Amino acid sequence: MRIATWNVNSITARLPRLLAWLESSGTDVLCLQETKCTLEQFPAEALREAGYESAVNATGRWNGVALLSRVGLTDVVTGLPDGPEYEGVQEPRAVSAACGPVRVWSVYVPNGREVAHDHYAYKLRWLEALRKAVAADAAGPVPFAVLGDFNIAPTDDDVWDPSLFEGATHVTPAERDALAALRAGGLSDVVPRPLKYDHPYTYWDYRQLGFPKNRGMRIDLVYGNAPFAAAVQDSYVDREERKGKGASDHAPVVVDLDV
Repeated sequence: MRIATWNVNSITARLPRLLAWLESSGTDVLCLQETKCTLEQFPAEALREAGYESAVNATGRWNGVALLSRVGLTDVVTGLPDGPEYEGVQEPRAVSAACGPVRVWSVYVPNGREVAHDHYAYKLRWLEALRKAVAADAAGPVPFAVLGDFNIAPTDDDVWDPSLFEGATHVTPAERDALAALRAGGLSDVVPRPLKYDHPYTYWDYRQLGFPKNRGMRIDLVYGNAPFAAAVQDSYVDREERKGKGASDHAPVVVDLDV
């Protein structure tokens, strides 16, 4: 079974690439983030014709998550139970479902913007709500994983130049402590292998030749429980999909399971 996560940075802008990648990669379950569309705009019919059911949490603007599956899609939960609100609404940042023999969450963790910003405090509250929401599945017997764009680099090795991020979000001790608390509930970091260079970066800024110079970060993560981790046969960053015109600024992270 092949599971992947990908921040597509607008599913409407990336749809031709997405459909081609689904066909070429043989992915069974795909977690999507930053769909940037409403429910009505989500291309469910095109994906259905490609063989994938969809579970979507989207309201437009800059957020939105989805799950695509060709191995079944049941017991869907839309949104983060007891999740915090920002500016009076719970943003569409989480969706979960059972897909064949596994259960997965697709998450798009708030960016945080700046350490002094209200969005940073919201990010930490959101991560705590996520920890509580997944606790039972994380400790359970069914293969389970939380996949998505966490907007946090777990270690300094996951940033191309840590000195450039001092005092900025994505690398602060509080954010990394929140990831550690999530893992402490029974999840482990499924670290992918890079297809090029030494570090499995998953995101490269569009600006200043970030991708050609490999100035990246590993912020798209796969956190699996013990049965999930035990079933992992391979994991890699599909760096090729970051290349070319019209690419997202993130690359897919792919995990192969023996389940």
